[in-house]
Amino acid sequence: MAFSADELRVLRCALATALNPAPLQDEDVQECLRLADSVDEAVREVGRHRAFLLADLIRYRRALPGSLTGYLELLQDALAAGYDPHADDLAALRALRGNATAAALLARCQVLAERSVRARLARVAQAQAQARTPVRAPAPLVPPRSAAPAGPFAPVLPQRTRLLALPGGRGAAGDQGKGPKPPSPAAPSRPGAKPPEPGERPVPKPSEVFPPRRRPVPPPPAEERVAG
Repeated sequence: MAFSADELRVLRCALATALNPAPLQDEDVQECLRLADSVDEAVREVGRHRAFLLADLIRYRRALPGSLTGYLELLQDALAAGYDPHADDLAALRALRGNATAAALLARCQVLAERSVRARLARVAQAQAQARTPVRAPAPLVPPRSAAPAGPFAPVLPQRTRLLALPGGRGAAGDQGKGPKPPSPAAPSRPGAKPPEPGERPVPKPSEVFPPRRRPVPPPPAEERVAG
């Protein structure tokens, strides 16, 4: 693709504007748009020309060996345009290796075909490796710890205080459980009995007025009395 002097001027202006953004006049904008349309049309024309060239190459290859000269010329043009030779091209060149031009094209096509196969296999292997590799979650961003400066200006870190038992904890609750028991409530008095008035003598119980009789002690046996 070749640019005219006017197109190069427009291209230079567009590149300068891309590097240093600045407002453009309407005429400059229209020239840039026309240049972009021309480039797109040239790219489409190259694609159409390549398609016609490949169609002619296939037609001449099918007509071999009668179309040997035209086929070799078309194959050279296709290789210059970036064409990767197929297996049919290699087979046709092997059959025509008696021709010096065909033999040279065969060696060139073999190198290009091998390079293309290696690139295709590398892409397949890379895609398979990416499919087998599990997606890992990004690690959290933790700021790195800066090393403390040593020397007389090193910061003094506060020492940790020891934990002491506070009053009212579990130990205090256990000690309170072991203390003196509270006095038991007094036994309820008999129903109907009146509490004694202050200065009044209490009524004695029957056991105090009539003491219980003692049982008589049996006399010792006669044998014990004789021995005594």
